[in-house]
Amino acid sequence: MPMPIDRRSLIQGLAALGPLTMAGRVWAAPQTDSRLLVVFLRGAYDAANVIVPIGSDFYYQARPKLAIAKPSTGSANAGLEAAALDSDWGLHPALRDALLPLWQKKEIAFIPFAGTDDLTRSHFETQDTIELGQPIHATRNYQSGFMARLAAALTRTRPISFTNQLPLIFHGEGAPIPNVALNNVGKPAIDERMMGLIGEMYKDDALAAAVAEGFHARDDVYRSISKESDMANRGAVSPKGFELSGRRIARVMKSGYNLGFVDVGGWDTHINQGAASGYLANRLSELGRGLAAFADELGPAAWHDTVVVVISEFGRTFRENGDRGTDHGHGSTYWVLGGAVNGGRFLGEQVKVDEAHLFQNRDFPVLTDYRSLFGGLFKNIYGLNEAALATIFPAVKPLDLSLV
Repeated sequence: MPMPIDRRSLIQGLAALGPLTMAGRVWAAPQTDSRLLVVFLRGAYDAANVIVPIGSDFYYQARPKLAIAKPSTGSANAGLEAAALDSDWGLHPALRDALLPLWQKKEIAFIPFAGTDDLTRSHFETQDTIELGQPIHATRNYQSGFMARLAAALTRTRPISFTNQLPLIFHGEGAPIPNVALNNVGKPAIDERMMGLIGEMYKDDALAAAVAEGFHARDDVYRSISKESDMANRGAVSPKGFELSGRRIARVMKSGYNLGFVDVGGWDTHINQGAASGYLANRLSELGRGLAAFADELGPAAWHDTVVVVISEFGRTFRENGDRGTDHGHGSTYWVLGGAVNGGRFLGEQVKVDEAHLFQNRDFPVLTDYRSLFGGLFKNIYGLNEAALATIFPAVKPLDLSLV
């Protein structure tokens, strides 16, 4: 006879679900095939060495050890030079293979001089500012992240966060949002029998729908990743780092989740940052392979209905420091990519990259506010009106850059 399970044991069993958390009410089915994935580079990546201002003499003066060489014709060192995007900007060589084809197909756009009006230069403060999407001079509501507000403004959408814990950006009342640490997903710890008992216990409870959806989301993710693992175990070498994560995220989002968030750490490069090679170059290579793998795994049709936005909390100092690195800065460069993105362009307000236009004589300025940028994207992707957009970013005018 089956051993009886009391409420405490069931609660402990729920805890064994691991990094999947739920709150709120059940979703309806997705209304649209459109997908949005926000990639947050935590640690403030050095935008000036990624989208390189090759047309700026001041850049090469300010970075005698860290600067990425200008493109040249027929050079034996082409692998260490920036890949020209236009006469003013080039791409870090570590991203040449992954992103240059997207640029040539006009499926990626860059927005330099982008960021927030938060001037603390604190990782935690500025990450919170961006994730909340609220005015910085008002009282913060830490239970209201901007992607949670987006999910609430939409109908029939399924959000998911590929993180260890539910991030601030998805905090909020409304539809339950699962978070899944993809690098730590194993066989479900609760079997079918226990799932039935748990469902029976909560059948008349307000949490019944959330519990059921929690099991459903867990099983979706496990099936997607198990299929990939099975293929890899047939003698194939598993991809590493973010490339593996990119394919996993694509599999899960293709299974029905259409509003995603993932964060990638390791971008705080105060010491020994490297130039065309070294620490930053290695991180960029991983990131580029991950994004390319994500697009490849989706396939052309799904990629056409997907928009990816890559952001960071702030940029870094324009001048290199004495430790062959860069310190906390201000303006950054954001990336927008996808099969239907109107790319191959640099967008937003721009200024000459010289000493006279540095912010506080040290950083890129912020000329495109991230809330305006996202507001314009949400308007074009989802057809949200001004009233709906105002619930996501209060007192912010959406900026339409015709990205999609």
